[in-house]
Amino acid sequence: MKPVNESKMSRRHFINQTTGAAVSLGVLSSNLLCSKATKTKAEIPVGLQLYSVRTECEKDLAATIAAVAKMGYQGVEFAGYYDHSAEQVRKMLDDNGIKCCGTHTALDTVLGDNLAKTIEFNQVIGNKYLIIPWLDEDMRNSQEAWLKTAALFNEINEKIKPHGMKLGYHNHGFEFEMIDGQIPWDLFFGNVSEDIIMQVDIGNAMSGGGDPIAALKKFPGRATTIHLKEFSTTDPKAIIGEGDVPWAEVFSICESTGGTEWYIIEEEKDVYPPLECVDLCLKNYKKLRA
Repeated sequence: MKPVNESKMSRRHFINQTTGAAVSLGVLSSNLLCSKATKTKAEIPVGLQLYSVRTECEKDLAATIAAVAKMGYQGVEFAGYYDHSAEQVRKMLDDNGIKCCGTHTALDTVLGDNLAKTIEFNQVIGNKYLIIPWLDEDMRNSQEAWLKTAALFNEINEKIKPHGMKLGYHNHGFEFEMIDGQIPWDLFFGNVSEDIIMQVDIGNAMSGGGDPIAALKKFPGRATTIHLKEFSTTDPKAIIGEGDVPWAEVFSICESTGGTEWYIIEEEKDVYPPLECVDLCLKNYKKLRA
């Protein structure tokens, strides 16, 4: 991998750099979705987006997964595999009694000839959630672009359904910045299949001026996985439980109408050493649920 400053690395660059080598080795109604959505907090496991500890993963992925499992995380969501094979990744998971709760995978890995390889890789590691974390500007710079992107997602989702997988999309901030009077997030999820995962990143949405609570309410049953990330207008170092996010309301929606199957903690501000930080995040999460 080309040396870069990890703290400044964009998710798009990071995933493109770390996934390439490894990858190369009927619509449900909202009512039906909601009828199956109610869960208790004990029924929704907690995973970690490994982008939070990306520098540690690059040094030693196996040791990092072991450390995360020891903290009490029940799953990990990948953002790259650091040149490891699917079989090697699966062994890391099994050795630590931890599951894959999703992958952040670049869009080009689910297009054309790459799709079959991506499906095979994710089958081996036991993942059924393929989350796209970034779109190039030409796929999101107008209402028309968003509608074309929605159509593409629908097409890909139909191709992976027979394999027991779902496509999803993860937000940054721009999805909540108006385009010709329309919130792109609403436009996109209003035009994709209802079984495409709406992975709301709470902190990212709020940093873009968005209202994640409104999004969760507007699209019930579709937050299959959700990113728990803090946002604060006054403390740039705030981690989960220390900022402005109305966590009680987030959890209430996820456990009633959200259809949530995984809570996924992500913290990328690098205000503490990575492993220390995600340990603190999990402890803070548990305090919120006490």
